Amino acid sequence: MDNEIISHTSKPIIHLSAECYPVAKVGGLGDVVGALPKYLQAAGLYTWVVMPWYNKPFVQQHDFEVVYSGAFYQGSRPLTITVYKEKDNVLGFGLYLIKIPGLLDRDEPYGYADESEQFIAFQHGFLHWLTETGIMPDVVHCHDHHTGLIPFLMYYGEKFASLRHVPTVATVHNGQYQGWMNWNQAILLPAFDTWRWGLLDWDGIINPLAALIKCCTVFTTVSEGYLQELMEQANGLERLFAMERAKSVGIVNGIDTTIWNPGEDTMLHRNYHITDVQSGKRANKVFLCDAYGLDAEKPLLAYIGRFAGEKGADLLPEIIENILGDERVELNIMVLGSGDPQVQSAMADLAAQYKGRLGVYIGYQEDLSHRIYAAADFLIMPSRVEPCGLNQLYSMRYGTIPIVRKTGGLRDTVPDIDEPDGYGITFINAIAADAVAAVYRALELYNDKSRMHQLQEQVMRLDFSWDKSAAKYMEIYQNITA
Repeated sequence: MDNEIISHTSKPIIHLSAECYPVAKVGGLGDVVGALPKYLQAAGLYTWVVMPWYNKPFVQQHDFEVVYSGAFYQGSRPLTITVYKEKDNVLGFGLYLIKIPGLLDRDEPYGYADESEQFIAFQHGFLHWLTETGIMPDVVHCHDHHTGLIPFLMYYGEKFASLRHVPTVATVHNGQYQGWMNWNQAILLPAFDTWRWGLLDWDGIINPLAALIKCCTVFTTVSEGYLQELMEQANGLERLFAMERAKSVGIVNGIDTTIWNPGEDTMLHRNYHITDVQSGKRANKVFLCDAYGLDAEKPLLAYIGRFAGEKGADLLPEIIENILGDERVELNIMVLGSGDPQVQSAMADLAAQYKGRLGVYIGYQEDLSHRIYAAADFLIMPSRVEPCGLNQLYSMRYGTIPIVRKTGGLRDTVPDIDEPDGYGITFINAIAADAVAAVYRALELYNDKSRMHQLQEQVMRLDFSWDKSAAKYMEIYQNITA
């Protein structure tokens, strides 16, 4: 097929990401990239998402057309590239997938020994495609370290001079992961101005996230609180974030309220609205509790997420043991997650020990997560690091009260019930004792039926849609393209 020269009355704003829901999602990055471009497109901006090709159900179930095919070298290795476009814009924006046999044709986004080569190929292939076909973006918006080399290569790569004046935006979803590479891998990069090597370097190694922050036009973080925290705790990049603060903006993520809508969510046992939140949640709780052998007459606490240290998941076994080990406590717990093998093993043991009080699903199911949000009375997030957090926003959309540690975006989005107009339960330290004390506060709230119902209705009225956040991104694009 002849390679397509893209033409349009306006230049696209291109979001470049390793994830995009529902194509491929591992965490919040996928949710953001699946939603923000849709809201930008609906607001009138010509928006694309470009990501690696994965062997996923979405790709198999939708129609794609080839818009480019070609080849380039990564070091001494010849690579072939094919770019596919989803034909029907079913996601509300243009979706393009880059396929490179041996590197960008995998089942999962992460977890491979040659991950550096994988994402170098993605970035090189993207820029090769643009320059070969004459595509000229209005803005290239890079998400996390997987796309961190893009601004540097656009501005200092020998083959990409045509893109030198295109502004770039970087969004840091999680600054703990930086894509580190030894300098012996520099040979894999397309040719660049070697006088600029220092822009790639941080502490003697190639650091794609550091390069992204140094070279982008503007960078954003996924909450205002996380922007401040990155200058205090960023896995070695604290000084860099402080140095580049002048070109930064903190913007809290939104949620896609068309997907996360208890009134229309097809994954729920029963739909409900603010006007019937009590009966609606009750019906969903009974359904979930029946499936996992729990008592629907008791309050239900949930955890949904990865079993990772930054999520505080290693605290879960101690939290659960302390709560369910107290025979005076009337409470059921539902856990959905996977990750750390030790946490997984501990959760399985606890589920057997507290059968009838603790339900556990090891793994992830999107539909089950929706049903848990609808059924639960409380959601706990004992995170050590939470750049924005989406689970607390999803829970409130479904009338579920969040119990969160005050960090990052959790601090920004969940004021405590003891604060003016507060609607959540918060705690300070990432230790089991503080989390357990917060759960006991939640049980007191649950027994105050009038206030509990008032807070359920209050959190369902909160507007965490992408409309406000998308408007802030549009302002950034306007400023840097003026």
